Amino acid sequence: MNFTITRQNLHEGLSAVSASIPSKTTLPVLSNILFNATEDGIFMSGTDLDVSVRIQVPADVETPGTMTAPGKKLQEIVRELPDEPVKVQTRGDQIELRCGRSHFKLNGLPSDDFPALPSVSFEGGWETTGEQLLSLIRHTSFAVSTEETRPVLNGVLWELRNGEMRMVATNGHRLAKMRVPTGPSMETTTQLIVPPGALQQVQRLFDKDEVIRVGRDGNHLGFHSDGTEVYTRLIEGSYPNYEQVIPKDNDRIALVDRKPLESAIKRVAAVASDQTHRIRMEFTPNRMVFNVLTPDLGEAHDELEVTYDAEDLTIGFNANYLLEVLRYMGTDEVRMSFKAPERAATIEPVYPEGEGEGVEYLCLVMPLRLVD
Repeated sequence: MNFTITRQNLHEGLSAVSASIPSKTTLPVLSNILFNATEDGIFMSGTDLDVSVRIQVPADVETPGTMTAPGKKLQEIVRELPDEPVKVQTRGDQIELRCGRSHFKLNGLPSDDFPALPSVSFEGGWETTGEQLLSLIRHTSFAVSTEETRPVLNGVLWELRNGEMRMVATNGHRLAKMRVPTGPSMETTTQLIVPPGALQQVQRLFDKDEVIRVGRDGNHLGFHSDGTEVYTRLIEGSYPNYEQVIPKDNDRIALVDRKPLESAIKRVAAVASDQTHRIRMEFTPNRMVFNVLTPDLGEAHDELEVTYDAEDLTIGFNANYLLEVLRYMGTDEVRMSFKAPERAATIEPVYPEGEGEGVEYLCLVMPLRLVD
């Protein structure tokens, strides 16, 4: 293998692929990046066996070939190289880099040792805009569970049906659901449970202005656009019926300015218990009162003016869950709806007139029992 490449292209390719390399592994070849030099340029691949990334970058290839080389070390070296062409070639099991007066030799491993990437065809798949897909990922993936007792909750549910896309994630204490219209091009009807690690790579590598092609082959899913590919193993199992959990009869509605609400929660949460992060919220006509009492730390009280004209309500929440949800609302005002102190509350963005057309975003937070 022998090729010449600009330092910028080599650095961009290595940066894109290196994030898919596991930090610890018992298989040495997984710490390496696979280089495949062809007439079409250089293909760089990395994998942790669950999520795989492949990037195509332009280069002047003299001799085609394949080789794997230590990904993190290469990235460290190339990051600091002068902005001159880099000549890369292999000699036996070593890969050599020459750039200006710099010369490096790194021990590699044969490309035959590198795991084969999933073979996913994009011909029978579907297309989505980067803007829609990245918005769905950003607004839901934060809510996935990290506990291993229910593996399906460790993934994000992605539904395609009737000209719309939905993503849902939950850990049993809070839930995020988003729906966007996709138009008549989305004819596929399917349900997938996607690992959040794969969706993070999609967020990192694809741009909102791109058209992303998605393909599925058995238990593997692939994303492709302009020489960038991400592949992942899907999570098997049946996702719980999330619609049953979302309350339909919450009739106590509060309209609240988001930023003052976030600030008030952060202030009083400073005095909340490190274990429960519990805060007490009381709603009375046009007023919202926060109280926290932690015996070994102290107490806090705060108030906000809100739009609320229902029955008085006192309810407890984990402050961290509320702050997490509010961070992704994106609007100046939010709608909070309640039924009773022991029932789930929902939070939704209030879009200005003419915005958010066809988009539905809802987060659910389970309350905490208040102790007098």
